[in-house]
Amino acid sequence: MPVGQLDAIDRRILALLQGDARLTNVELAEKVNLSPSPCLRRVRRLEASGIIRGYHAELDRRSVGLELTVFVGIKVERHHEEQANAFREAVVKLPEVVTAHLVSGESDFLLQVVVPSLAAYEAFLTGTLLRLPGVSDIRSNFAIQPVKEYGTLPLDNSDKA
Repeated sequence: MPVGQLDAIDRRILALLQGDARLTNVELAEKVNLSPSPCLRRVRRLEASGIIRGYHAELDRRSVGLELTVFVGIKVERHHEEQANAFREAVVKLPEVVTAHLVSGESDFLLQVVVPSLAAYEAFLTGTLLRLPGVSDIRSNFAIQPVKEYGTLPLDNSDKA
């Protein structure tokens, strides 16, 4: 479903579900001024189109023992495309890596890594990251304090591009 096909009610549904994915259909319908059946049809259409990719619980990292967040910039050897692909495939499988992006700039990839401690990161760095295919440089940036961890997508601006 193209962005242009999202109407104001669709955007409101998406905004509300980003804020609280546990809303019942009845609660959601009430908040967007629809009856439950058309509201549910809209949600199902948004799910089927892939705009809503899933639902999840937001966990407090520290409460589950993941005290350290590290943003890791990684360069890979450019002259071996198969190594870059092998790197991507390997990173996807690492549970410590919560996000991974191909980026422009000084690094080729930017990873967000969560681990229990500095010692755990050192073990992950030396035992895993440095051994990944094609890695030529690693730069680690340690998060001191989160300012904004889990933002919602700015849906009001998505049609102004």
